[in-house]
Amino acid sequence: MTIEELAAIGAEAGALLKARGETLAVVDGATGGLMSAGLLAMPGASAFFLGSGVVYTLKGRRIVLGHEPGSLRGLTSATESYALAQADLIRKRYGADWGLAETGAAGPGTHPLGVPSGTSAVAVVGPGVSASAMVSTGSEERLANMTAFARAGLMLLHDTLAAR
Repeated sequence: MTIEELAAIGAEAGALLKARGETLAVVDGATGGLMSAGLLAMPGASAFFLGSGVVYTLKGRRIVLGHEPGSLRGLTSATESYALAQADLIRKRYGADWGLAETGAAGPGTHPLGVPSGTSAVAVVGPGVSASAMVSTGSEERLANMTAFARAGLMLLHDTLAAR
């Protein structure tokens, strides 16, 4: 998976958002900003892309998502419920129609919370819609996992938008 391939998926999703006059905010995790990059590669992305953040620490999460302390207690990284919560929070933080989130373990090695490398959850939250999926590559290859997770997030966004 190349940045050009991510950009192609992002452009299709972006075209759907742009045609509807809808907006999006993104919170990348283990993708390190690749979901955002895939969307921003499209000329005219400012018509739908409001902003994003990369969440990599608890402090960063609080700053990017602006949530109340303790409001995410009980949610675990790299789970669909956590990805959905992040997608909803980033959507609200930016006042966007849609929120896209990814949380996972790119590797190599096991995530500090015990999540195996190659495991991620992606989620999309929008008007009356929430969708999520798990990604499992079974790989320790960090860059390959990052791009696989970004692809999964962008595809989930595209497919969710196309189904509406």
